[in-house]
Amino acid sequence: KSIVKKPVATAEAKMDSTTVSMLSYAEFTEKYADTILEPYMKLENLDASKNFLLLHGDVLLQENASSYLLLASLEDEMNGYKDKMKLTARQSQILTNIAELAKTLKRHPGNVINPFFKRIEEREYLNNFLDGVNVFIKRVQERSVVKKKEIDAERAQEEREQAIEQGSDLKDIPLEKRLGPGGLDPVEVFDSLPLSMQEAFESREIDKLKEAVLEMTEDDAKYHIDRCVKAGLWNE
Repeated sequence: KSIVKKPVATAEAKMDSTTVSMLSYAEFTEKYADTILEPYMKLENLDASKNFLLLHGDVLLQENASSYLLLASLEDEMNGYKDKMKLTARQSQILTNIAELAKTLKRHPGNVINPFFKRIEEREYLNNFLDGVNVFIKRVQERSVVKKKEIDAERAQEEREQAIEQGSDLKDIPLEKRLGPGGLDPVEVFDSLPLSMQEAFESREIDKLKEAVLEMTEDDAKYHIDRCVKAGLWNE
């Protein structure tokens, strides 16, 4: 049973989306996230999704809407909301498929809402659609793993930089948290540096660090800088 009212407009009606398309992403989400995007993401029934699109296609068939659903899928996966992510991913792929069908038929996206849902009533088209949804879900899951690592690396880098700025001993930070972006231990790397570089780091003066590097041979400088970058002691 549909959870939305019967649409007052048909899919063949021309949708005026000019004003909506001119909104920035921030303006778009502020205006439509709670009233249209989030309710659409929660629709489990395909008929309800079709009817909702017929009513709000001018908003949902915008690129900003697709971006919002993509980011929502990623956030749900990272927060462990697996079922919610999969539903949002399906709703996202409905929008993508409608946009692609519109390009193929050279028609306004709002005018292919009914044709799309008519197609997936056939088993072959439905299976192809669901296969595409599963591919999208897999990409979200893979990106979630990478994103978590990036966030962990950023947090660890912030902790290292804060410790250095406060004059704290990096040895007080647990090894798994102090490892640099390249997997090297900044404590170990620091201890292996020439004395001039160690003194420069301790002074926190960039000019002294540059002078220390210039005193080395090109190969030595490249070696130590590379290790400092991998340990999070030096930002390229």
